[in-house]
Amino acid sequence: MLLVAAFWGTSYGVTKEALVYTGVLAFIAIRFGLTALILLPLHLQQIRTGKAKDSLRALPTGLLLLCIFLAETWGVFHTTATRAAFLISLCVLMTPLIQGLVERRWPKPRLIALVGISLLGVGLLTQTGLPVEEGSWNMNSGDYLMLLAALLRAILVVVTNLLIRDRSLSPLAITSSQSWVVTLGALSLFISSDQPASQLLPLDLSFWWAAVYLTLCCTLYALFAQNYGLKHTSPSRVALLTGSEPAFGALFAFIWLGESLTPVQLLGAGCILLSTLIATLQRK
Repeated sequence: MLLVAAFWGTSYGVTKEALVYTGVLAFIAIRFGLTALILLPLHLQQIRTGKAKDSLRALPTGLLLLCIFLAETWGVFHTTATRAAFLISLCVLMTPLIQGLVERRWPKPRLIALVGISLLGVGLLTQTGLPVEEGSWNMNSGDYLMLLAALLRAILVVVTNLLIRDRSLSPLAITSSQSWVVTLGALSLFISSDQPASQLLPLDLSFWWAAVYLTLCCTLYALFAQNYGLKHTSPSRVALLTGSEPAFGALFAFIWLGESLTPVQLLGAGCILLSTLIATLQRK
């Protein structure tokens, strides 16, 4: 599970590097196209054995996932990989809030306090000087897109739970169905945007190493390891290990991309990391 957190943390820096060679829509189509093709034989086998007979119920979640990756990939393109890793982790706090709205429950005071701490962290993380300095706040379009992606991730968790509750649908079938929806949706948007077809076949080997890494390590392995970890260890330990994703993202961005944070931004990142870890452990 710690390796999963490391893979997910590095995905933002790797994505930022891959976008040097192609566009956002082409990148999403390639990444999820590879995932869909790899999972297709296993998905067909599950359909034949009756383990994925409710696959159609996962299609609406695929549309949500497409919106998530559009916002997330554009967000990574317009902000730093470090900020992206911390901002996307706020979905941990947003999920119980969305769940409460659906179930018409008022959030607990402790959750509201954690949301307040995380908002303070966002403010500190996304500014360049001392808060008292005029013009020091620096929320760019990429930061807003990452916050939107975090909100959509939280909605996806709640919607998925509602759609597949008490249904014979495996995580593999869900991932496969979602991958096809995202691939076809990204391709449709790519074709309608009149972008050069050459973006779908970048010639640089560095791009394909990045695409294969994201597909095998950040999607396929992560899916298996998360399910295996939940089966063989405690949920609290799984939550704690995967909650370290932003820290790995910041470390990778520092080593690989040369990104760094000011002391004030580090304080903000710490607020976000602490609040999301506490919320995850309490929910588990």
